[in-house]
Amino acid sequence: MKLTPFAKILILALVAVGIFFAVRKFLPQNTTPSTTTTEETTSPAKPVEEEEEKPSTTKSKNTTTRPAFSYLPPAPVNGKMKGVVELGASGFNSFIVTVDAKKTWKLEKAEFGSSLVYENMATDDDVRAGLKNYIGNMLAYGVAGKDIHFVVSSGALKTPETQKISKGLKSLKYFVNPVTADQEGAYALKCVLPASYANEAFVLDIGSGNTKVSWMEGGEIKSGETYGSKYYQNNVSDQDAYDEAASIAAQIPASKRKVCFIIGGIPFEFAKAIRNGKERYTVLTKPEDIKAEGGKQKSGLNIYKAFADETGCKTFVFDWDANFTIGFLLDLK
Repeated sequence: MKLTPFAKILILALVAVGIFFAVRKFLPQNTTPSTTTTEETTSPAKPVEEEEEKPSTTKSKNTTTRPAFSYLPPAPVNGKMKGVVELGASGFNSFIVTVDAKKTWKLEKAEFGSSLVYENMATDDDVRAGLKNYIGNMLAYGVAGKDIHFVVSSGALKTPETQKISKGLKSLKYFVNPVTADQEGAYALKCVLPASYANEAFVLDIGSGNTKVSWMEGGEIKSGETYGSKYYQNNVSDQDAYDEAASIAAQIPASKRKVCFIIGGIPFEFAKAIRNGKERYTVLTKPEDIKAEGGKQKSGLNIYKAFADETGCKTFVFDWDANFTIGFLLDLK
């Protein structure tokens, strides 16, 4: 059948209308993917931005809590090598230093917590053999026999282990020097406090059994003693320990509170967590920013906080080379 021109136009119009509605029907499905693609592309940007912000926040925190301490101690001139060993209930801490005529010193070697002579010491002969080996290592390092000294605090001297060691040392012609808490405080100051800071600083030694604090006043060494970081084992409350430490801290003259040079087991642990390389001095984080773990750290932190709160001191400097027994060496004639 032959179509008329009008019929052809009508058929074309119907086809066009069909195409129009078909396109209209499928257009929403074509636009939806583009919208979804946009959301999937932009949504991951949020976590990326948060990750980019974290380093700057951490850096800012480290900057505010880790100020540097730029003091450099003088080096000894024509010094002599000496050794000192601190006897403890479970091991030795030993230090070899070079000391000159002006009592300027430099640490040459240190060993912490050595239990060499505590192992296999069933008999007196075992003790002497272990001590000979220990002393022999110091002699081999270059320390003369007469310049090796042994120190024990009054608390450690009461333990059976230390009494046995003392007896063994006596048989080898070595004398064990007992040290009181007041003497420990004075020795710590002589070792830790730089002469240039004598008029503006104090020294704090937080030990396990007790805490010693010392400062210079009127040309003399003043000292005080309070609870150590194991007070929690003796049913002492945190508040009582804090109050007593604060009362001792209150005795420190206002002029001596600018800087605190601090040593001891708990300060060592706090400094270790933030030490920068092999720096000699580490400025401790503020007490309120330290997260203590375990009873000993929590008790030590409580004492640290008491001294910080009472004195208002903002700079507590841990000395990695210092120990009160080195002060004992410096006090020798």
